[in-house]
Amino acid sequence: MSNLLHFSEHALQEVALILMATVYFLRIRWFMKWPLGKERQPATGLGDTNPKKGARYSLANIAMPWAMESTRSKPFMYAQFVVFHLGVVAAITLSFIIPYGPGLLKSSSLVALIQGLTGTACIVGFMRIIRRISNPYIRAISSPDDHFSLILLTSWFAFAFLAAPNDISGGEGFMLTYFLLTAFFLMYVPFSKISHYLYYPFTRTYLGRSFGRRGVFPIRRKPAYQRSI
Repeated sequence: MSNLLHFSEHALQEVALILMATVYFLRIRWFMKWPLGKERQPATGLGDTNPKKGARYSLANIAMPWAMESTRSKPFMYAQFVVFHLGVVAAITLSFIIPYGPGLLKSSSLVALIQGLTGTACIVGFMRIIRRISNPYIRAISSPDDHFSLILLTSWFAFAFLAAPNDISGGEGFMLTYFLLTAFFLMYVPFSKISHYLYYPFTRTYLGRSFGRRGVFPIRRKPAYQRSI
């Protein structure tokens, strides 16, 4: 292993992680400074829900595709969403396994799993790039950061797929590129739209508490008059 590859696997990744954690800490501390808006509407509904139930339902909404019209009517888009994000998890996990637990990659099943997730996520990434460019409505609301982040993630998936076997006998190019992309990804994410997941627990909890108080969350599967009967 060259000194450059060793540096990219260890010191560079550690610096990138520290930078990302520091920015996230400062963002969350700033976010928590602002008080939540007070409810202006009295509690409504049938009395079978409350803010806590609403918050739990809202947080779990991401795993309930039937709960939203956009995912209920377009299951293939939801499947793409799941595969894409599982690919992110697999690629990040790989960046820890290679330097700190390379023995795990002796398992052909684990390598196949990581390659299956990152490879499929890469395909989804290409599909999303084409859709973002070809769809005039999505193109109109897309910023340069949207395009760059999607291209970055798709490229990262491709090199994670190639790096998963952890074999540098044919050269270090794929491995080095993967770790350089990982470090850049970790440092870029806090300043891009990819960091939207950081606010998910806060926004969904606030929304769920508000809608739970109003009797909206959890969403009922029957009309109110049938529930009351």
